[in-house]
Amino acid sequence: MRQLVLRFARENPRWGCPRIAGELLKLGMRVSPSTVRRLLLAAGLKPAPRRSGPSWRDFLRQQAASTIACDFFTVETISLRRFYVLFFIELESRRVHLAGCTTNPTGDWVTQQARNLTFSGLLERMRFLIHDRDSKFSATFDEVFRSEGIKVIHTPVRAPQANAYAERFVRSVRGECLDWLLILGRRHLEHVLRTYTTHYNRERPHRGLALLPPTPANAASPPNANEIQRRDRLGGLIHEYHQAAA
Repeated sequence: MRQLVLRFARENPRWGCPRIAGELLKLGMRVSPSTVRRLLLAAGLKPAPRRSGPSWRDFLRQQAASTIACDFFTVETISLRRFYVLFFIELESRRVHLAGCTTNPTGDWVTQQARNLTFSGLLERMRFLIHDRDSKFSATFDEVFRSEGIKVIHTPVRAPQANAYAERFVRSVRGECLDWLLILGRRHLEHVLRTYTTHYNRERPHRGLALLPPTPANAASPPNANEIQRRDRLGGLIHEYHQAAA
């Protein structure tokens, strides 16, 4: 009985002593809530809701379907001009949405990108937005999402792992694309980012998605090696492989 009490308490942080006693009663073990409380205190576990809750990783996994994250990353052109790129990423599917790039990410510009996102229909199924405490994310930016019924979650200071999905995309786009190209200007950067994002969403396997892309195509029958064709992107920097059409 003691082992079950401690197990129920650890696996269900929101269960109080009467709830645990009731669960034991269902299993044919009659015990009072006061006894459950004594067993928890002896094991160093506090009663709910002061018991430790789910970790940040557990929370993200449970809420992934209704959570979106956003972040900035910078790109230097061949003329040493710096562009700031804003993007959004869906935590469950890892699908990336490019918002835009600019040399001057003012609060008005960032807010306008948020308004543009509301027209895409993406926010209708979202409940949470995660972003860091960068000053570029102004109060009006957050208000756009709150008006859509989305709760804005600010990550702790200097805690990149709290926005790990967005940080992982930045690492991918740099290591697989931007670090291997000389960016000429704004139009060139936008073309490169659009091409890579399309590849990232439709073709690139993801370890966190059982080696499937965020938007997987319909599974085809196993082809012969001679039926596989290669498609080059960004001048051959990225290769995509497809089964030849019948």
